[in-house]
Amino acid sequence: MAMSADIRCRRVLLYFGVLLLSTTFSCRRDKSHPQFQSKNYVVLIMDGARYSETWGDSTHQWIPRIGGEMADEGVIFSNFRNNGPTYTNAGHTALLTGHYQEISNIGAESPERPNYLSVWMKENKRDRKDAWIIASKDKIEALATCTDPDWAGKYEPSTDCGVAGLGSGYRSDSVTVQHILDTMSVYHPSLVFVNFRQPDFTAHQGNWSDYLNAIQQADEHCYQVWKYLKEDPYYANNTTLLITNDHGRHLDSVSVGFIGHGDDCEGCRHIMLYG
Repeated sequence: MAMSADIRCRRVLLYFGVLLLSTTFSCRRDKSHPQFQSKNYVVLIMDGARYSETWGDSTHQWIPRIGGEMADEGVIFSNFRNNGPTYTNAGHTALLTGHYQEISNIGAESPERPNYLSVWMKENKRDRKDAWIIASKDKIEALATCTDPDWAGKYEPSTDCGVAGLGSGYRSDSVTVQHILDTMSVYHPSLVFVNFRQPDFTAHQGNWSDYLNAIQQADEHCYQVWKYLKEDPYYANNTTLLITNDHGRHLDSVSVGFIGHGDDCEGCRHIMLYG
């Protein structure tokens, strides 16, 4: 039975526990899709890219891949929001657990609740090599487990996050995307959750052109993963890809503008979603 694009996308998001990140969805397309039956799920987080430089720019000049050929094969949400704390580890916690939580932003604290990869591993009796969290920021690794005693230290997905060093072990997204492709080629995991850090990192440096370039590079990395999923026999035709953000950035009229984030302004809350 065919279903609307909106219903199909809601089912995808419910599976991941992402639905709590937004109260309203609106799709730019209203076309029918077959019953959602994907075997594999890949979630890519473009860290800290502001909506006005992604879907909010009608030219899509900084996301030519996602806004071009990829858009023709997916669904674009124009009203997706982070309604919780708008900083990295809290935003990723919401995406992983479906629960808003104030949490340490240096990787010194794990979420209160289990992430969807752990729940899937337990329910399906799957090995940890079947589910991965891969990140350019080492502090994301703390989110692979939780403090709930029924889950802590159990059913943890494999991790490949930055390099050693609490809160400082960051690596380039170009390294991370190669790790993603290598991991999928070797282990063929069913669930992959990814952080690309460059948009957030460069924006905090205060250089506007570097920030825009970082978004374009992240767009290219997302395209690399998308293309791999389409061409690899294991993933082709049975994989769902979601691309979103953990948070946005301040509006130009708020505080230090695009350099910062963390409040409830529209720039920090309004984020992109492709699926």
